[in-house]
Amino acid sequence: MTLDNKTDNTTSPEVNQEGNSWLLPVFLAKFFRKEVLPVVTDLRLAITLLLVIAVFSISGTVIEQGQSPVFYQANYPEHPALFGFLTWKVIQVVGLDHVYRTWWFLGLLVLFGTSLTACTFTRQLPALKAAKKWQYYDDPRKFNKLALSAELEKISLEKLTPILIKNRYKLFTDNEKQADQKILYARKGIIGRIGPIIVHIGIVTILLGGIWGAMTGFMAQEMIASGNNFQVTNIIDAGPWSSENVLKDWSVTVNRFWIDYTPTGAIDQFYSDMSVIDKSGQEVDHEKIYVNKPLRYHGVVFYQTDWGISAVKVRLNKSPIFQLPMALLDTQGKGRIWGTWIPTKPDLSEGVSLLAKDLQGMVLVYNSDGNLINTVRAGGSIPVNGVNLKVIDVVGSTGLQIKYDPGIPIVYCGFAVLMLGVVMSYFSHSQVWALQVGDKLYIGGKTNRAQVAFEREIIDILEQLS
Repeated sequence: MTLDNKTDNTTSPEVNQEGNSWLLPVFLAKFFRKEVLPVVTDLRLAITLLLVIAVFSISGTVIEQGQSPVFYQANYPEHPALFGFLTWKVIQVVGLDHVYRTWWFLGLLVLFGTSLTACTFTRQLPALKAAKKWQYYDDPRKFNKLALSAELEKISLEKLTPILIKNRYKLFTDNEKQADQKILYARKGIIGRIGPIIVHIGIVTILLGGIWGAMTGFMAQEMIASGNNFQVTNIIDAGPWSSENVLKDWSVTVNRFWIDYTPTGAIDQFYSDMSVIDKSGQEVDHEKIYVNKPLRYHGVVFYQTDWGISAVKVRLNKSPIFQLPMALLDTQGKGRIWGTWIPTKPDLSEGVSLLAKDLQGMVLVYNSDGNLINTVRAGGSIPVNGVNLKVIDVVGSTGLQIKYDPGIPIVYCGFAVLMLGVVMSYFSHSQVWALQVGDKLYIGGKTNRAQVAFEREIIDILEQLS
């Protein structure tokens, strides 16, 4: 009977596990607070991350992004390697051909944003909270601790009040502690304490916009002949979350492409007159674009970046007008020339080659032996192989770079917040204390920046009092 009533005080394993389950979160929180947080909020880490991000951002500007492997093999060979190490293999292995979408670059942005956010909560917000806290100085000895202080005879506190108000100070008084004492505290520029927090918010917003754009945006390239309609399909670089739905319900027509030349024959500017067509065939937008003046529609931006010759229109004797495509020829880096071949006999046994290097209308005519036999301008005609060859027109093509980056509005918003925070940070947080005991007035103050200007202000206040 005694054994049946005996109480077993040994705790079961299940109870131990439940009782100690709270220790792990506490340990992790303590480890994060003491070990991880000081490292993340270290100013040296933030500066290092900023410099590394800047270096790789510059590399993404210098190294062409989103090109084909053949392009990098041709421009970044292994022998000789650029700077002794930069080859096409390094570029593609590291991801410098799409640096803004690599996991390590996005990781740097996240880490930098985390550092700024942690610094905001652990340093900037406590500093703002501390700045809002203040105390009255009811002992003349406390004024000796201030950077600027003075003791005046036969000056009343009431004379100081309008001067501080004129200098845009906010006043706090407490005259109920002792009958023979009058106490005053004044401050201005508390917005300067908020400025660094706004700066951090702006930078983090810019980082979020960059990450969102990299994950959801895309870039495409198109070479479209003058007069053609097209939909954006040649996407060369896209984020993992990008969607092509934004391109589904509309297309673009290149109404006309032309080039303006200088009197010496050099290219002055090239233009594309473009229309956006909705799915019902109606024009919903129209723009003449050129370098540095793109077409924007539904967040998609069309930049004028290149040009070419797509075709030549010709007529043989009284035949219909033929539009023959022209191909870019390999000149071993000695300039760009486009060419095509035209048969002059129905059995294709004879023909001539037409070559053009620009859109000024001059076409070179070569025979089957590769000898130049004549030149002709658009609108002119010449006899070749017993037929009359008339060149109606040389059709140009526009090279477009198309970008969609939904993170740009977020980035612009971040820059606006950043500039606002920078302006706010220029305000000095200045504080003034005053204590009147009998016929003596003690006055002193301090500021967090612009020390010289604050000293001049205090001196000016003392001169007005005396």
